[in-house]
Amino acid sequence: MNTRNEVTYRSMGADLSSGARSRQLQYLQAMGIQVWELRLSAAELPAVEPATMGATETVASPDEVAGQSAVSGFDWEMLQAGVEACTLCELHGSRTRTVFGVGNRNADWLLIGEAPGRDEDQQGEPFVGRAGQLLNAMLLAIGLQREQVYIANILKCRPPNNRDPRPQEVVCCEPYLMRQIDLIQPGLILALGRIAAQNLLNTETPIGKLRGRVHQFRDTGIPLIATYHPAYLLRSPLEKRKTWQDLQLAVETLRGQG
Repeated sequence: MNTRNEVTYRSMGADLSSGARSRQLQYLQAMGIQVWELRLSAAELPAVEPATMGATETVASPDEVAGQSAVSGFDWEMLQAGVEACTLCELHGSRTRTVFGVGNRNADWLLIGEAPGRDEDQQGEPFVGRAGQLLNAMLLAIGLQREQVYIANILKCRPPNNRDPRPQEVVCCEPYLMRQIDLIQPGLILALGRIAAQNLLNTETPIGKLRGRVHQFRDTGIPLIATYHPAYLLRSPLEKRKTWQDLQLAVETLRGQG
Protein backbone atom coordinates (compact mmCIF):
# COMPACT_ATOMS: atom_id res chain seq x y z
CA MET A 1 0.00 0.00 0.00
CA ASN A 2 1.42 3.36 -0.99
CA THR A 3 1.82 6.09 1.61
CA ARG A 4 3.36 9.55 1.59
CA ASN A 5 6.58 7.90 2.77
CA GLU A 6 6.65 5.66 -0.30
CA VAL A 7 6.98 7.69 -3.46
CA THR A 8 5.01 7.01 -6.63
CA TYR A 9 5.31 9.03 -9.82
CA ARG A 10 2.35 11.22 -9.09
CA SER A 11 1.45 14.36 -10.98
CA MET A 12 4.65 16.09 -9.90
CA GLY A 13 6.65 13.63 -12.01
CA ALA A 14 4.15 12.53 -14.60
CA ASP A 15 5.36 15.00 -17.23
CA LEU A 16 9.05 14.27 -16.78
CA SER A 17 11.10 12.57 -19.47
CA SER A 18 12.54 9.14 -18.75
CA GLY A 19 15.93 10.70 -18.10
CA ALA A 20 14.46 13.25 -15.71
CA ARG A 21 12.51 10.49 -13.96
CA SER A 22 15.73 8.55 -13.49
CA ARG A 23 17.44 11.58 -11.94
CA GLN A 24 14.44 12.27 -9.74
CA LEU A 25 14.54 8.65 -8.56
CA GLN A 26 18.17 9.09 -7.56
CA TYR A 27 17.37 12.24 -5.57
CA LEU A 28 14.50 10.52 -3.76
CA GLN A 29 16.67 7.55 -2.91
CA ALA A 30 19.31 9.93 -1.57
CA MET A 31 16.64 11.29 0.76
CA GLY A 32 15.91 7.78 2.03
CA ILE A 33 12.48 7.60 0.41
CA GLN A 34 11.26 4.21 -0.84
CA VAL A 35 9.99 4.47 -4.40
CA TRP A 36 7.14 2.54 -6.00
CA GLU A 37 6.16 2.67 -9.65
CA LEU A 38 2.68 4.06 -10.28
CA ARG A 39 0.83 2.07 -12.94
CA LEU A 40 -2.24 4.30 -13.11
CA SER A 41 -2.44 7.21 -15.50
CA ALA A 42 -2.65 10.72 -14.11
CA ALA A 43 -6.32 10.86 -15.11
CA GLU A 44 -7.03 7.76 -13.03
CA LEU A 45 -5.53 9.13 -9.84
CA PRO A 46 -8.02 10.09 -7.12
CA ALA A 47 -8.43 13.76 -6.38
CA VAL A 48 -6.67 15.04 -3.28
CA GLU A 49 -9.19 15.67 -0.56
CA PRO A 50 -8.80 18.91 1.40
CA ALA A 51 -8.53 16.92 4.62
CA THR A 52 -5.23 15.37 3.46
CA MET A 53 -3.67 18.80 3.37
CA GLY A 54 -3.80 19.27 7.11
CA ALA A 55 -5.58 21.81 9.24
CA THR A 56 -5.12 25.44 8.29
CA GLU A 57 -4.00 27.71 11.08
CA THR A 58 -4.14 31.49 10.85
CA VAL A 59 -1.47 33.26 12.84
CA ALA A 60 -2.00 36.83 13.92
CA SER A 61 0.44 39.45 12.70
CA PRO A 62 2.71 40.88 15.42
CA ASP A 63 3.31 44.56 15.86
CA GLU A 64 5.55 46.03 13.20
CA VAL A 65 9.14 46.28 14.32
CA ALA A 66 11.12 49.48 14.30
CA GLY A 67 12.61 50.07 10.89
CA GLN A 68 9.86 48.35 8.92
CA SER A 69 8.66 51.59 7.38
CA ALA A 70 12.22 52.62 6.56
CA VAL A 71 12.61 49.85 3.97
CA SER A 72 8.98 49.54 2.86
CA GLY A 73 9.65 51.48 -0.35
CA PHE A 74 12.99 49.90 -1.20
CA ASP A 75 13.47 48.11 -4.51
CA TRP A 76 15.77 45.09 -4.73
CA GLU A 77 18.96 47.07 -5.28
CA MET A 78 18.26 49.47 -2.42
CA LEU A 79 17.32 46.62 -0.12
CA GLN A 80 20.47 44.65 -0.84
CA ALA A 81 22.61 47.73 -0.35
CA GLY A 82 20.88 48.35 2.96
CA VAL A 83 21.65 44.82 4.13
CA GLU A 84 25.29 45.08 3.09
CA ALA A 85 25.69 48.34 5.02
CA CYS A 86 23.66 47.24 8.06
CA THR A 87 25.18 47.73 11.51
CA LEU A 88 21.99 47.44 13.57
CA CYS A 89 23.23 44.52 15.68
CA GLU A 90 26.57 43.18 16.84
CA LEU A 91 26.72 40.52 14.12
CA HIS A 92 28.06 43.05 11.64
CA GLY A 93 31.34 43.04 13.54
CA SER A 94 32.01 39.33 13.07
CA ARG A 95 30.57 38.62 9.64
CA THR A 96 32.69 37.99 6.56
CA ARG A 97 29.85 38.73 4.15
CA THR A 98 26.16 39.40 4.43
CA VAL A 99 23.88 36.71 3.03
CA PHE A 100 21.05 38.55 1.34
CA GLY A 101 19.27 35.71 -0.46
CA VAL A 102 19.38 34.10 -3.86
CA GLY A 103 17.11 32.81 -6.59
CA ASN A 104 14.14 33.77 -8.70
CA ARG A 105 12.72 37.07 -7.50
CA ASN A 106 9.37 36.16 -9.06
CA ALA A 107 9.27 32.68 -7.58
CA ASP A 108 6.18 30.85 -6.39
CA TRP A 109 8.31 29.12 -3.75
CA LEU A 110 10.06 31.09 -1.01
CA LEU A 111 12.30 29.00 1.25
CA ILE A 112 13.37 30.58 4.52
CA GLY A 113 16.02 29.10 6.78
CA GLU A 114 17.56 30.11 10.06
CA ALA A 115 20.86 31.91 9.55
CA PRO A 116 24.06 31.65 7.52
CA GLY A 117 26.67 29.10 8.55
CA ARG A 118 30.41 29.14 7.93
CA ASP A 119 30.22 28.33 4.23
CA GLU A 120 27.42 30.82 3.65
CA ASP A 121 29.31 33.54 5.53
CA GLN A 122 32.31 33.01 3.27
CA GLN A 123 30.39 32.83 -0.02
CA GLY A 124 27.56 35.25 0.67
CA GLU A 125 24.88 32.79 -0.48
CA PRO A 126 22.43 30.73 1.62
CA PHE A 127 22.54 26.94 1.78
CA VAL A 128 25.82 26.23 0.00
CA GLY A 129 27.31 23.59 2.32
CA ARG A 130 26.24 19.99 2.90
CA ALA A 131 22.81 21.14 4.04
CA GLY A 132 22.51 23.11 0.82
CA GLN A 133 23.35 20.03 -1.24
CA LEU A 134 20.58 18.13 0.51
CA LEU A 135 18.19 21.03 -0.03
CA ASN A 136 18.99 20.97 -3.74
CA ALA A 137 18.17 17.24 -3.79
CA MET A 138 14.90 17.90 -1.96
CA LEU A 139 13.92 20.46 -4.57
CA LEU A 140 14.88 18.22 -7.47
CA ALA A 141 12.79 15.43 -5.96
CA ILE A 142 9.67 17.56 -6.51
CA GLY A 143 10.76 18.70 -9.94
CA LEU A 144 12.29 22.06 -9.02
CA GLN A 145 15.69 23.52 -9.76
CA ARG A 146 17.34 25.70 -7.14
CA GLU A 147 17.19 28.60 -9.60
CA GLN A 148 13.38 28.37 -9.74
CA VAL A 149 12.86 29.23 -6.06
CA TYR A 150 14.01 32.05 -3.81
CA ILE A 151 16.05 31.17 -0.72
CA ALA A 152 16.57 33.47 2.26
CA ASN A 153 17.18 33.30 6.01
CA ILE A 154 15.78 34.84 9.17
CA LEU A 155 19.19 36.45 9.72
CA LYS A 156 21.43 38.01 7.07
CA CYS A 157 24.65 37.53 9.06
CA ARG A 158 26.20 34.46 10.66
CA PRO A 159 25.92 34.18 14.45
CA PRO A 160 29.27 33.27 16.05
CA ASN A 161 29.82 29.51 16.31
CA ASN A 162 26.46 28.97 14.59
CA ARG A 163 24.56 29.67 17.80
CA ASP A 164 20.81 30.31 17.69
CA PRO A 165 19.78 33.81 16.63
CA ARG A 166 19.04 36.16 19.51
CA PRO A 167 15.67 37.94 19.65
CA GLN A 168 17.16 41.38 19.06
CA GLU A 169 19.07 40.13 16.02
CA VAL A 170 15.85 38.74 14.57
CA VAL A 171 14.11 42.08 15.20
CA CYS A 172 16.87 43.96 13.39
CA CYS A 173 16.76 41.67 10.34
CA GLU A 174 13.00 41.24 10.11
CA PRO A 175 12.26 44.40 8.07
CA TYR A 176 14.64 43.21 5.36
CA LEU A 177 12.99 39.79 5.16
CA MET A 178 9.49 41.26 5.24
CA ARG A 179 10.37 43.53 2.34
CA GLN A 180 11.74 40.56 0.38
CA ILE A 181 8.46 38.72 0.94
CA ASP A 182 6.53 41.79 -0.16
CA LEU A 183 8.61 42.12 -3.33
CA ILE A 184 8.44 38.43 -4.25
CA GLN A 185 4.78 37.86 -3.40
CA PRO A 186 5.34 34.10 -3.27
CA GLY A 187 2.59 31.56 -3.66
CA LEU A 188 3.96 29.58 -0.72
CA ILE A 189 6.55 29.89 2.04
CA LEU A 190 8.49 26.82 3.15
CA ALA A 191 10.00 27.41 6.60
CA LEU A 192 13.11 25.28 7.06
CA GLY A 193 13.67 24.37 10.68
CA ARG A 194 12.53 25.34 14.15
CA ILE A 195 14.03 28.84 14.26
CA ALA A 196 12.52 29.90 10.94
CA ALA A 197 9.11 28.37 11.62
CA GLN A 198 8.76 29.76 15.14
CA ASN A 199 9.80 33.26 14.15
CA LEU A 200 7.66 33.40 11.02
CA LEU A 201 4.63 32.07 12.88
CA ASN A 202 5.33 34.01 16.09
CA THR A 203 5.05 30.90 18.24
CA GLU A 204 7.08 28.69 20.55
CA THR A 205 5.34 25.52 19.36
CA PRO A 206 7.88 22.75 18.59
CA ILE A 207 8.66 22.12 14.95
CA GLY A 208 7.31 18.59 15.25
CA LYS A 209 3.87 20.01 15.92
CA LEU A 210 4.13 22.80 13.34
CA ARG A 211 5.01 20.54 10.41
CA GLY A 212 2.45 18.56 8.47
CA ARG A 213 -0.05 21.42 8.42
CA VAL A 214 -0.87 24.46 6.31
CA HIS A 215 -0.49 27.74 8.18
CA GLN A 216 -1.15 31.28 7.03
CA PHE A 217 1.77 33.69 7.16
CA ARG A 218 0.55 36.45 9.44
CA ASP A 219 -1.99 38.66 7.66
CA THR A 220 -0.67 38.14 4.12
CA GLY A 221 -2.81 35.14 3.20
CA ILE A 222 0.33 33.35 1.97
CA PRO A 223 0.26 29.65 2.93
CA LEU A 224 3.23 28.57 5.03
CA ILE A 225 4.44 25.04 5.59
CA ALA A 226 7.09 24.20 8.16
CA THR A 227 9.50 21.30 7.85
CA TYR A 228 12.81 20.15 9.26
CA HIS A 229 16.03 21.97 8.42
CA PRO A 230 18.32 20.09 6.02
CA ALA A 231 21.15 20.28 8.58
CA TYR A 232 18.92 18.45 11.07
CA LEU A 233 18.12 15.84 8.43
CA LEU A 234 21.82 15.17 7.96
CA ARG A 235 21.98 14.33 11.68
CA SER A 236 18.62 12.53 11.76
CA PRO A 237 18.16 10.85 8.37
CA LEU A 238 15.06 8.93 9.48
CA GLU A 239 13.17 12.23 9.59
CA LYS A 240 13.61 12.62 5.82
CA ARG A 241 10.37 10.70 5.37
CA LYS A 242 8.44 13.36 7.27
CA THR A 243 10.11 16.07 5.24
CA TRP A 244 9.02 14.29 2.06
CA GLN A 245 5.45 14.38 3.37
CA ASP A 246 5.82 18.13 3.95
CA LEU A 247 7.15 18.67 0.44
CA GLN A 248 4.22 16.78 -1.03
CA LEU A 249 1.86 18.87 1.08
CA ALA A 250 3.52 22.03 -0.23
CA VAL A 251 3.15 20.87 -3.84
CA GLU A 252 -0.52 20.05 -3.30
CA THR A 253 -1.15 23.34 -1.53
CA LEU A 254 0.44 25.43 -4.27
CA ARG A 255 -1.32 23.44 -6.96
CA GLY A 256 -4.63 24.08 -5.22
CA GLN A 257 -4.13 27.82 -5.66
CA GLY A 258 -3.89 27.54 -9.43
